[in-house]
Amino acid sequence: MNTPTSQSPNPATVTRRGFLASTTAAAGVTLISPRTAFGSTSNSKVTIGLVGCGGRGRWIADLFYKHGGYEIAGVHDYFPEKADAAGKQFNVPEAHRFTGLDGHKRLLEQKLDAVMIISPPYFHPTQAADAVEAGKHVYLAKPIAVDVPGCLSVEESGRRATAKKQCFLVDFQTRAHPAYQEVVRWVHTGKIGRVLTVESNYQTSTMFAGMGEQLAKNPQDPELRLRCWAIDRILSGDVITEQNIHAQDVVTWMLDAAPIQAVGTGGNARGFGTCWDHFSVIYTFPNDVINTFNSKQVGAAYDDILCRVYGTEGTADTHYFGEVWVKSKSDGFNGGKLANLYMDGAVNNIATFHKNMVAGDCSNPTVPPSVRSNLTTILGRSAAYSNGVVTWADMIKKAEKLEFPLKSLKA
Repeated sequence: MNTPTSQSPNPATVTRRGFLASTTAAAGVTLISPRTAFGSTSNSKVTIGLVGCGGRGRWIADLFYKHGGYEIAGVHDYFPEKADAAGKQFNVPEAHRFTGLDGHKRLLEQKLDAVMIISPPYFHPTQAADAVEAGKHVYLAKPIAVDVPGCLSVEESGRRATAKKQCFLVDFQTRAHPAYQEVVRWVHTGKIGRVLTVESNYQTSTMFAGMGEQLAKNPQDPELRLRCWAIDRILSGDVITEQNIHAQDVVTWMLDAAPIQAVGTGGNARGFGTCWDHFSVIYTFPNDVINTFNSKQVGAAYDDILCRVYGTEGTADTHYFGEVWVKSKSDGFNGGKLANLYMDGAVNNIATFHKNMVAGDCSNPTVPPSVRSNLTTILGRSAAYSNGVVTWADMIKKAEKLEFPLKSLKA
């Protein structure tokens, strides 16, 4: 991912991407000594490769490096200058810096234990499947895919990884945070009563204006589209999938269910790229639970990532950069203000990934809920594009596949 803007890390105003630009150091983590599975001695580190050397890829790789239990032994990016920048940052020899469309395959041929895939979402299913086939543990960024076939492919890769005794972790920060976990426990154990309705949103100020100016020079050029992937609906899955998934992942986690249908609308007010910059979707979940969702990536003054659950006996309220709490008629829980969830959640996931590899825990529990929430965003996107109602069953049956002109890119 590229970093479009630099913003203050004030939790009241910061966005996830703005936080990426302003973060320079990771929180401390407890180090776990690797076992002999990763080398000849108990002091060996997990050797890992990086696929996707943009701003977030290098940021994530730096958190892996600071964990202490990893050695970054190879990098890949389509663009040579990005692979070289990451290679220099992590002291990767030039011979282990791979480029081009198929460069990840050459990376996977190296003696690596694992790979972190932080490339544009369009490529995630293929790269994850190739990594599992190559016998590597997989750390995959969200969203896992941009379409239904891609989601089902990642679901299968997760199953294959478990069967092959390989770890496969999807990096959602909220699910890795204790405060969110406690709020969800309250909801699941019925402490707010029967859930009635859910409110969710993902609001940011105008983003990617720089990419818009760059892409305007030649909107049909495949390499330029790849550089500006965050405003390309094929490569990103549109904002509702690429970014808004954080809110919808919490909704489906809270409800522990997939929606039955959705009706929606939206549009592009900022006037650049092929992605929409605002969505409004009403999801119907089992037991007649309604989730009212809206998002924007345009305008100014208000930023938030919210999931609020209303029950017959109380309310659960969560904000990605803000308060996380739950209250019932007789009790409550206050997780406080989460100023650093973007980093803390990733740090926790990186530590869990290491711990699971060392322990040989290949149950890979993050995959099924990631498939569910990804498909939920695609359902909302489909409903909004059609300006009507789309059911989950029809979406799965149609299995629309998004296509990018890959033959126009360098192998």
